[in-house]
Amino acid sequence: MNRTIPRIGSGIVTGAVVLFAIFLIMNFPFGSYFVCMFLPVGYLMMAAGLHYESRENRRVAANTGMAFAVVYAVLVFLVYFAQTTSVRLGGLSEPAQRILDFQKGGLMFNYDLLGYGMMALSTFFMGLSVQADNKGDKWMKALMMIHGVFFFSCFLMPMTGVFAPMAEGEASMGGSVALTAWCAYFLPIGILAYRHFGKENG
Repeated sequence: MNRTIPRIGSGIVTGAVVLFAIFLIMNFPFGSYFVCMFLPVGYLMMAAGLHYESRENRRVAANTGMAFAVVYAVLVFLVYFAQTTSVRLGGLSEPAQRILDFQKGGLMFNYDLLGYGMMALSTFFMGLSVQADNKGDKWMKALMMIHGVFFFSCFLMPMTGVFAPMAEGEASMGGSVALTAWCAYFLPIGILAYRHFGKENG
């Protein structure tokens, strides 16, 4: 079970990233929001597996990575559950709509970026905790740690006002391209983690 559960989680991560990319290209927001609620489920399962197998001298890194993973999951669930319920079903006043509607670039959008910033920190610390014994694990470890760089953009960009035009309904093609590029980057992490947990216990 200690390898089966995180392997299933890694599969969920992989599938969620693929579906998110497809829905993004199709311009199907509800699908994107819905599948994004499965990504943290899979990621928590995957991270828990990495935490379990971390060695004693890397346990602080693993604990830190798990803590950030939980923060990420909470923020993302709040954001996308709001989009698929309150926002989608309507009945909100204009001020509430501007705050809660992801596509308006308001509070929920900023919380989403903060959540993925926390995910980036989580992957960095979980990567530190990985004892890489083969080429695949070395790639997974490197990709997870490099992914930590995304924290800075996710944390700082909302403070610059760069997303303010979204409040007026101005769609950002650059944002879609950036998200597609993120999917292309994160997909190998899910695949490599799936392979990692599929190995026989050494």
